[in-house]
Amino acid sequence: MTDQPAPAPAAPDARPRGQWGLVFGRLMRKPAAIFGLAILLLFIAWALFPALFSPQDAYAQSLVRRLRPPSFLDRGVDGYLLGTDHLGRDILSRIIHGARVTLLVSFFAVLIASVVGIWAGLLAGFVGGTTDAVILRLIDMQLAFPVVLLVIALVAVLGPSVTNLIILMGLSAWPRFARIVRGSVLSVRGLEYVDAARSIGAGRSRILVHHILPNILSAIIVYASFELARMVLLEATLSFLGLGVQPPTPTWGGMINDGKNYLSISWAASLFPGIAIALIVLALNLLGDELRDALDPQLSHD
Repeated sequence: MTDQPAPAPAAPDARPRGQWGLVFGRLMRKPAAIFGLAILLLFIAWALFPALFSPQDAYAQSLVRRLRPPSFLDRGVDGYLLGTDHLGRDILSRIIHGARVTLLVSFFAVLIASVVGIWAGLLAGFVGGTTDAVILRLIDMQLAFPVVLLVIALVAVLGPSVTNLIILMGLSAWPRFARIVRGSVLSVRGLEYVDAARSIGAGRSRILVHHILPNILSAIIVYASFELARMVLLEATLSFLGLGVQPPTPTWGGMINDGKNYLSISWAASLFPGIAIALIVLALNLLGDELRDALDPQLSHD
């Protein structure tokens, strides 16, 4: 018997990375995305483990050290890096604890808005006809009211609890998700893969969930990142007006409201919570911009 040739060594696994791995790789090549992600992860860590990062008790009061400047300035108190508020509480610790309220309310508000808006947009774009007309009229009716005034009115009536705040903020934002999703569905519902699914007898629900939704998911994710930034601002606005989460729970908008009466004495009490709001909004917008580019298959990526 003739000798058989030795089998060639197995080739290394050359399977391409998944789509989301490619997207993450593109993001990690963008300095703006890295900066935004780092800021976002820092605030998430604060929200999840506030006691781990807080240098002081966020609720401890001391009128002896009230309205002190940051510790690196004259009259600053050691251990109170960003100074103290009108009740002598540590500003940095309250900012860290306030991240939990802001991110919790904003995230779940966006979650409610996306769930309602996605299904409304899918039905409007795919079914069309009377269903589309009714949903569009509902969208137009709600968008006719200024969002902030609408939420303020409803919170004032129902009361400023965390649950009410999340539900009302979420329901105020669903029309924007619905319009984004409806437009995306209209652009893909006549494509070949949808016709092919119909031809093999796939039902409407299966086509929407398994064929259309995955192909418009990137647009939804990008818009959700921008909407999350808008919800952070809305929550801060409501807290500033006294309609958000009530004291003594720290919120960034509430801290700005508390400090506004003492700006001539202590600028730190309002400035640093405002910087926290600006940073998280900037981080989310940077991530949204870079996500849009990374998820767009028509763009060339280096």
